[in-house]
Amino acid sequence: MLLDLANSAFAMIKSIRIPDILDMAIIALMIFALLTWFKTRASRFVLIGIILLGGVYMAARFFQLYLTTIVLQGFFAISLFVLVVIFQEDLRGFFERLAMLGNIGKKNTPLSDLEKMAGIIAQTASNLAKKRIGALIVLQGSDPLARHINGGIIVDGLVSEPLLESIFDPHSIGHDGAVIISGTRIKMFGCHLPLSMDTAKYGNIGLRHTAALGLAQRVDALSIVISEEKGTISVGQSETLTTIPNAAALHEVVEQFYIRNSPTPESHPAFKWVKENTREKIIALGLACILWVTFGYQRDIVRRDFTVPIEYKNIPKNWQPYQPQATDVKVILQGPQQAFYLLDEKSLKLSLDLSPLALKKNEFTLNKTMINAPSNLSVTEINPAKIYINASKLVALTLPVNIKTLNSLPGNVSLQKINFNPAHLRVLVDSKINPEQINIETEPIDLQKIYFTTSFATKIVLPSGVYLPDGKTATVHVTIRVKKKSAS
Repeated sequence: MLLDLANSAFAMIKSIRIPDILDMAIIALMIFALLTWFKTRASRFVLIGIILLGGVYMAARFFQLYLTTIVLQGFFAISLFVLVVIFQEDLRGFFERLAMLGNIGKKNTPLSDLEKMAGIIAQTASNLAKKRIGALIVLQGSDPLARHINGGIIVDGLVSEPLLESIFDPHSIGHDGAVIISGTRIKMFGCHLPLSMDTAKYGNIGLRHTAALGLAQRVDALSIVISEEKGTISVGQSETLTTIPNAAALHEVVEQFYIRNSPTPESHPAFKWVKENTREKIIALGLACILWVTFGYQRDIVRRDFTVPIEYKNIPKNWQPYQPQATDVKVILQGPQQAFYLLDEKSLKLSLDLSPLALKKNEFTLNKTMINAPSNLSVTEINPAKIYINASKLVALTLPVNIKTLNSLPGNVSLQKINFNPAHLRVLVDSKINPEQINIETEPIDLQKIYFTTSFATKIVLPSGVYLPDGKTATVHVTIRVKKKSAS
C-alpha cells in the first residue's frame, strides 16, 4: 500500500505543469493576503471555523463520503451570502488595502521626524490630561480613513503643541471632534468617527472613547483619547482600548506605532515582505497545494464530442467553391475533466486553408492543427476526415442592370421615365456560365404603389454563379417619374 501511495505521489508530482505552479502560486498569495489581514481582526475566529469546515469538506471528497459532501456543498452555497454580511467591513478594508498597494515605493516621512512627532504628541496629551481637557487624536496608519470620517475642517498644518492645544481648547468650535494626523501634519480637525457597538467590557465610557474604539475596530490607525472627567489617557488600537499610565508610556506606544508603519531605510519592502509572516506563508502554501490536489489535480481523462463549425479562409482571388459546402464537422476532444470546465464551446472552430484550390476536384485532409483547441485538450478524431471541394475560375464582366417591375401604375398617373444608377454592374461570373444567359435584375418594384414621382434605393438580386468582387450587397438608386393624367 505504501508503494502504491508513493507511486501515486510520484505520478502526481510528475504531472505538475507550469500552469499548475502558477495556479497554486496565485491561490497561495490570495490565502496569504487573507491570513495576514484577518490575523488581527476579531472576525478571524469565524474565518478559522470556515477553514475547518473546508478541511472536512475536502476530506469528505477524498474519502468519497457522498452525504457529507452533498450537505457541505449546500451549506457553502447558502452561507456565501451570509459570509458577505459577516465580513462586510473586513472585505471593504481588505480591498482598500489592495488599492493602497500602488503607494508602495512612494517617499515616506523619515522615521527621525516621526519620532519627534511622538514626543510632541505625548507631551501635548499629558498637558491636556493635567488640565482635564478632553481630546481625541488619530494617527493614520496604512489603511485609508476617508470612508470612516464624517465632517471635519481641513487644516494641513505642521504638528505642534500650540496648534493641538488650541484645537482642543474648550472654546474652539472643533474641540469635540477628532484630529487626524498623517505623517507630520494635521490634516483635519472636528471630525466625527464611527462609534463602537461592543463597549460592554469597558464599562461606562464616554463618547470619545467609544469613537476611538469604533475606529480601532475598522482600521489600523492609533487613536489617543484624553478624558476630561478623569484626566486619563487611553489608546485605541487593534480593536482594543487600553489605558496608558503616563506620558513616557504613551511616547513609547506612539513611537512603536510609527516604527511599525515606517520601513527602515536599509530594509527594502520586498526583503521586509520575505522576512515577515513566515508562518502565514507556510500555511498559505500548504493550503494552496491541498486545494490543487483536491480540485485541480487532473486525474481522469475523459472524451467529449463537439460539433465544430468550419471557417474557410484564404480563398484565391477570382475563385469560388461550389455550393453546397460542408459547414461543420464532428470533433472528439480528450483531456482532464477540469479542462472542460474552462472550455468555451462556442470558440471552437476548424480553419481550412483554401489557397491550393484548382479546377479539378479538391481533396482536403483535416488534421488536429486546424482546430483551435486549448493546450490541455487534444483532438482525437475528426469526422469526416476529408472534405471534397469543387471550385471554378471567376471571370470579371460588366453586365447591364435591369429594373424588374410588378403590376401597373394607378389609373390616374402615367409613366414618363425610369432613371436608375448604376446602369451597369461589374461582377465575377463562373467561367462555365454563358454571359448571354445572365440577367441581373433588381428586387421587384410594385408600380401600383407609385402615385407621384418617387426616388428610392433597391437591392440587386444576383443569379447563381454571379458574385460581386467585394462580396457585399449591391443597390441601385431608382427614380420613377410619373405625371397625373388630365381629366377628360
